[in-house]
Amino acid sequence: MSATTAPAAVAPRLRPPFRADHVGSLLRPAELRAARADFAAGRIARGRLRDIEDRCIAAAIRRQEETGLRAATDGEYRRSYWHFDFLAGLDGVEMYEPEQKVQFHGATLQHALRVTGPIGWRKPVFIDDFRFTASHVKTAVPKQTIPSPSVLHFRGGRRAIDAHVYPELDRFFADLGQAYRGAVHAFADAGCRYLQLDEVNIAYLCDPEQIAGLKARGDYVEGLLDRYADLINTAISGRPADMTISIHLCRGNFRSTWIASGGYEPVAEVLFNKIEADAYFMEYDTDRAGGFEPLRFVPRGHKVVVLGIVTSKTGALESKDDLKRRIEQASRYLPLEQLALSPQCGFASTEEGNLLTEEEQWAKLRLCVEVAQEVWGGV
Repeated sequence: MSATTAPAAVAPRLRPPFRADHVGSLLRPAELRAARADFAAGRIARGRLRDIEDRCIAAAIRRQEETGLRAATDGEYRRSYWHFDFLAGLDGVEMYEPEQKVQFHGATLQHALRVTGPIGWRKPVFIDDFRFTASHVKTAVPKQTIPSPSVLHFRGGRRAIDAHVYPELDRFFADLGQAYRGAVHAFADAGCRYLQLDEVNIAYLCDPEQIAGLKARGDYVEGLLDRYADLINTAISGRPADMTISIHLCRGNFRSTWIASGGYEPVAEVLFNKIEADAYFMEYDTDRAGGFEPLRFVPRGHKVVVLGIVTSKTGALESKDDLKRRIEQASRYLPLEQLALSPQCGFASTEEGNLLTEEEQWAKLRLCVEVAQEVWGGV
């Protein structure tokens, strides 16, 4: 597919994900970063911080729509982390600073989670945040992102789960699945029809080093992929028929660094055929993610794979011809009508953000829109 190739005769997407889409997080603007620092230092009240967050989110939604995106998020502007803020809001879960921290290739994550009581969903975590986003979109579908439930297990394993509360992990997984089911239904009741589970851990299971790490700390590996699939299916069971559930897969994204490597082949059959999701945002911006061959496992029909072939880790803009060539390569394993395009991850999985500028970020998103128009004939 060259820059002069005519758009393919592919039907437009009537529901998400769209031909040009994005994972969710955006770089925090300077005003918001300053306000969060002032709040942390006790110089402004929470209400003042909320006002600034509201203004910045409204502006980000407008910018997403002006860029041509058909889905808009709040940029995760109210969060410190893509995962901890939500999970720490569940009953029985707390965030803390461990002695042994999560190591990326070039950076260190300072916090972790542990389970100290029975897990449940009682507090409406992020529900009001979604309502704010939904009230400010004009042309776009409001999209909400939350971490996948597997994150609570994979990060700390057995040792991060109080053995007095959960002497056996079967009860832990059962409670976690039901808590998430409550969350998914709460978002649905709030009007959410585009919900994404950020599922990094299934991608980590493609990396022999990650598998070795699980074994070294005494956690089981056999059957873990199927257990995560069952956990996700419990979480999304009974959702409204018009609610799109997407799964985002990533190998780590913290200040432009990463954790894991390995192609999707070891997990593809379960990922695409056992997990009852509608769409998959798949990291594909480097050789660390392997080739497109695992897409052959995607069932033909309604499931969509969003190709994350535009990197969010650096500001250099990809060439349209290179992106089109990669889309064409992917279409050898999955029909073009089941493919879409996005950056490979969010631009700010934590509030620090990746190492590129805001304008470079928006240029990446515009590129996705332009390529989608040229390849599929629309966004």
